[in-house]
Amino acid sequence: MTWPKNTPPRYDTDAAAGIEITENFERFTQRNDVFTRAFWDPLVKSKHTAKFFASYRMEAAPRRGDGFTQRDFALRNAAWLVSDVISNRRGADGIREGFQAPIQPDTPVAPEPMPIEDPTRMSAEVKRIAKFFGADLCGVTDLDERWLYTSRVDTRDFSEAPHDLPEGLNSVIVLGHEMEQELVATYPSALAGAATGREYSHEASVVMQLAAYIRNLGYEAVPSMNDTGLVIPYAVKAGLGEYARNQMVITPEFGPRLRFSKIFTNLPLSHDAPQPLGVRAFCDICTKCADACPVKALPYGPPEEGGSNISAIRGVKKWTSDAEKCFSFWAKLASDCAICMRVCPFNRDYSQRHNRLWLRLALSPLRKLALRLADKHGARVKPGDWWQQDQNDDQTAAGKES
Repeated sequence: MTWPKNTPPRYDTDAAAGIEITENFERFTQRNDVFTRAFWDPLVKSKHTAKFFASYRMEAAPRRGDGFTQRDFALRNAAWLVSDVISNRRGADGIREGFQAPIQPDTPVAPEPMPIEDPTRMSAEVKRIAKFFGADLCGVTDLDERWLYTSRVDTRDFSEAPHDLPEGLNSVIVLGHEMEQELVATYPSALAGAATGREYSHEASVVMQLAAYIRNLGYEAVPSMNDTGLVIPYAVKAGLGEYARNQMVITPEFGPRLRFSKIFTNLPLSHDAPQPLGVRAFCDICTKCADACPVKALPYGPPEEGGSNISAIRGVKKWTSDAEKCFSFWAKLASDCAICMRVCPFNRDYSQRHNRLWLRLALSPLRKLALRLADKHGARVKPGDWWQQDQNDDQTAAGKES
């Protein structure tokens, strides 16, 4: 196939999105993603990575200590269940859906497409349906080919394979899924990994259902999680947030506490615009995530082009982590680490008025004051305290009854 016959990317939005492309740009090969490299690259693959993946099957003995008990791993792995069922269902064919390959649609495209007279109204409808199915955020942008992976990965031998996506896809619907704040506060721990797993399971359900709705309308829709393309540029171009030093998208609703998924479609939709609010200026003066990283995988200084290894995209001027250092720490923990998310000053509950006021301050010329006010923000909560909540609630209820 000719890859693919899309509408031309709107490169004029790069500046508004904070995307800086250089002449050295190369599309990313997903085989070089550090998680995929853990299966084939001796520079990443180790005894620790084997235990890391085995722990998600309860095959590796849980670590001792608060946050790494059998109960913590049990909850984390249960949270991943729905995502695991989807990603494993075509494993015999080398297709790991949602991670190294797009999710295979289970709903045929209706033979007669519903006429769409107003793409703007259709975009509003898609956002409403996305939230009905459980997404916390939704934005729409064009299918900018630069952010598509060069290929998918055949997980039988970790070779490159064609995407085989339908022709004519021209829009990307980007969905945000909020991670549970109280669990995020316990990073690093296996318990905190339940916040990640729960949202992967949620997003698997949401993208499949929303894609099925679009296919029932008579249009192509390919549900996607970590596969097929880099979601962060699409999320930023769809106006959901801004890229930050911690490699995450900062949103005004949830800060960095989100997972993202996407749907590639040819449904006629109007596109959202990037919404730069001032996160870049704040990150220029804040290094809390880099300071807190145990293996110093996050960068100091201004955004730069390139990265220290093949897991970094080439030709994009941005803050880039050392993915090998980062994943080596994950592997030793036998769980994911998001200390950088936990300590981020934007990681707040914005339903509270004082946090909304702080956000306004952080995005204003008074950002240095906001940084000082966040001096002790993001302290770790002991995982045992999270488990203790049930007992405390029961004791409180019992006291009221007596």
